[in-house]
Amino acid sequence: MPTTDVAVPVGESVPRSPARPRSRTALLLRSPGLVLSLVWVGLVVAATVAPSLFAPGDPLAVDTALRLRPPSASHLFGTDRLGRDLFAETVNGAGRTLPAAVLATVIGLGAGSLLGLLAGFLRGAADTLVMRLVDVLLAIPGLLLALMLVSVLGKGNTLDVAVAIGVAAISSTARVMRAEVLRVSESEYVEAARTGGARRVRVLLRHVLPNSMGPVWALTLLLFGEAVLGVTTLSFLGFGVQPPTPEWGSLVSSGRDFLGSAWWLSILPGTVVALTVLAANRVSRAFGREGTGPL
Repeated sequence: MPTTDVAVPVGESVPRSPARPRSRTALLLRSPGLVLSLVWVGLVVAATVAPSLFAPGDPLAVDTALRLRPPSASHLFGTDRLGRDLFAETVNGAGRTLPAAVLATVIGLGAGSLLGLLAGFLRGAADTLVMRLVDVLLAIPGLLLALMLVSVLGKGNTLDVAVAIGVAAISSTARVMRAEVLRVSESEYVEAARTGGARRVRVLLRHVLPNSMGPVWALTLLLFGEAVLGVTTLSFLGFGVQPPTPEWGSLVSSGRDFLGSAWWLSILPGTVVALTVLAANRVSRAFGREGTGPL
């Protein structure tokens, strides 16, 4: 069929059809850093769940004839002072560090969200009491607070380290949750529910809580990265799992005396820790952005 040309007045532009929103797949392809971060997080999680897939050997097998060997094809991370394969120790160490970091994140998010929810919704004396508690926690540096708590709870126990890190993370989550609850509580649909006679508990659980969790969920991976760093630091200082059980912080600590002659003992496990924290922060930043703009 012949087409009919439409005359466009001089000085006016031809109207264009609205651009289609880009898919998440396209956004991922345009952000290689995010893709690499997701792949790294996936590998670390897989190493935690099934370390034998990456390092089938015994991480505690001693062979003094192979002590302090540099990285090679047979020993990717080299060997330690007892001839143990450092790569196998690092892979199996993820099974100690990451569960503790996950537990610390759950404690920080759960307790912090509850405190922030109560403070923002009840207001008044409850808000004042909760926020003064949060201010006290914020006045103490997180690592120092974790050190104080783990010193009271004891050392050599991964659970105690996780609890200490989780308590130190409560304050940041509570502040974020309280701010969101205050914002959502002033929304029109919440006011309409109250005017319609809905009970306070129903308004809280049906309207305020679900619509306040977005920024908190975006904060999850960020807190997880901080928890990994905190658990590793406490283990480095001797408050975590004690040797010979492999754990990322203790592996970095055990190589301090050999930095001049066997740099890989501390540098390579420390690099794994740094990459895990950076990858978690990158994914958290991407998930925290709204809309379909560039990640």
